[in-house]
Amino acid sequence: MKKILFAASASLLCIGISCNDSSTVSGEGNDNSQAQQNLNAWHTVSMAFATGNQDAIDAVIADDYLDHTPRGDFKGRDSVKANIERWHTNLPDIKMERIKEFADDDYAIFWRRFIGNSNGRMGIPIGPFDIRTVEVVKFQNGKGSRTLELHGNETIDGNDATAWVR
Repeated sequence: MKKILFAASASLLCIGISCNDSSTVSGEGNDNSQAQQNLNAWHTVSMAFATGNQDAIDAVIADDYLDHTPRGDFKGRDSVKANIERWHTNLPDIKMERIKEFADDDYAIFWRRFIGNSNGRMGIPIGPFDIRTVEVVKFQNGKGSRTLELHGNETIDGNDATAWVR
């Protein structure tokens, strides 16, 4: 019986290892794959929103960037910089939590939670806020070129999700 269980366990382990999709990266890592570079580029964008520091934006956002958001479309790298300034000014203590993220060579998907206090501008009521977002980012030549943003506060299986699940 032990030999059968051992053989079955070893087989399942081998199958699990061989089915691993190496083109998908999740989370932070040290590999230099394009997928990991895409994740790292968007981490740079997230940090800029949290800190207000825009120094690295030119290196990770394409000139002709297009951001599709619930508030409308924002075009160009300068619109990202204006958004960073607006967020940092109106949501000065914003914190970001990474819930889940995935990437391949062309796209990255980020599920995040933003918390902090609002001064009442930007359509967020005065006081504490707790917003979940999903961002699907298209990368070209190592830079974010298109983004689809979805916002909401739904719950799935005890985890906060976003409006895209409705």
